[in-house]
Amino acid sequence: MTRDEFNAYCRAAAHTSHVVQWGNADVWKVAGKLFAVGGWNDSQELAVTFKCSEIAFEMLRDAPGCRPAPYLASRGMKWIQRTSDESMSDDDLKDYLDNSYRLVSLGLTKKLQKELGLNQ
Repeated sequence: MTRDEFNAYCRAAAHTSHVVQWGNADVWKVAGKLFAVGGWNDSQELAVTFKCSEIAFEMLRDAPGCRPAPYLASRGMKWIQRTSDESMSDDDLKDYLDNSYRLVSLGLTKKLQKELGLNQ
């Protein structure tokens, strides 16, 4: 997945905002809460960071081309960074991005979820 493809995919989700920060990383939020980051890789390939379930975290943490997300996972949060497509296709990555969006939106207040029409 290219940086442009990543940004287009995240942009298509409802109620998202985008900012470039943390060393030129593309940071995507839903209702102001982080759900995906593209960047932070020493190679030419885009590294994509996303929130995941505890089961997915355990499954992906040692998979080739994936690792616990720098900073976020070290704080005990369940975030994975895909550094290459070695064991996760772009289609699978999109599924994980969708799930990250959903997990983060579930953490919003019920009132805000209702106002935004999320998780109804």
